[in-house]
Amino acid sequence: MNRLELIRAEVDEILLSQPNVKERRDGYVHLYGVAQNCTLLALKRGLDVELCAIIGMLHDIFTYKYQYVKNHAVLGMDEAEQILVKLDVFSKKEIKLLITAIGNHSDKKNKHDKYSEMIKDADVLHNSFYSNTLEIKHHKRLKKILSKFELELKIKAVKNSNDSNIKLDKVAKRPNK
Repeated sequence: MNRLELIRAEVDEILLSQPNVKERRDGYVHLYGVAQNCTLLALKRGLDVELCAIIGMLHDIFTYKYQYVKNHAVLGMDEAEQILVKLDVFSKKEIKLLITAIGNHSDKKNKHDKYSEMIKDADVLHNSFYSNTLEIKHHKRLKKILSKFELELKIKAVKNSNDSNIKLDKVAKRPNK
């Protein structure tokens, strides 16, 4: 039994019932993209790859089932827990870990446990590199993530910019020291 595939089937069912075609497409791109980033970060950080990918698949489930609201992460905890309990293949400890990370993923400014930090970083990576406008919402966090992969973030100054609207100039491999 592949638990990640069971989660994907649940997520796909939710996304297929989304009447707005653009939202449905965005849901597939975002949830699968973030889950892939979660896998990469889990490998880099020595975390459980399966659980990290599942967090990525479920982190915005509330948004794609209903709609985006500011507290979608906290509301998503209940939605994710219902799915996890229904599948009956996760321990209570795993469910607690999964829903805690999901609930914390929008709080990018405060530090939480390692799984919460992983999903925040995976979300920032996806949101930063998906669009060709490359507007960076959390450039300090992105810079730190990329440094762990020996990449350097070059930011182009944008008039009247703030931390939530900075354009990426380029990402380059850091020179060997």
